[in-house]
Amino acid sequence: MYQTCNFMEKRSNKYRLQIEFLASAKGETTLPEPLEFEFENHDNIFSIVEILKEKNPFDDQDKAVEFAIGLKLFSEVMIKNKNNPLFEELLPAFGTFMKKLKSL
Repeated sequence: MYQTCNFMEKRSNKYRLQIEFLASAKGETTLPEPLEFEFENHDNIFSIVEILKEKNPFDDQDKAVEFAIGLKLFSEVMIKNKNNPLFEELLPAFGTFMKKLKSL
């Protein structure tokens, strides 16, 4: 017996992200517990981070990493919810933005 392969099935990379609150701008001493969650993304985020670190569009590699991760989290949610009215005006501009970013 053999398995059939569904070529229409999109494959996603799986990630786990943890964010920890290190210091409060207001001087609060009780900080929230770290937030950890798993998500999927069609791109290899580590490769994108490396590309943006090399291109260094902000003259600060840490900002390039922050930007890459934020962009990939946001864009994947938007792509998966492209019919949501919240993204109606943003989608065309986002396509233009991505073309500009990839041309750097």
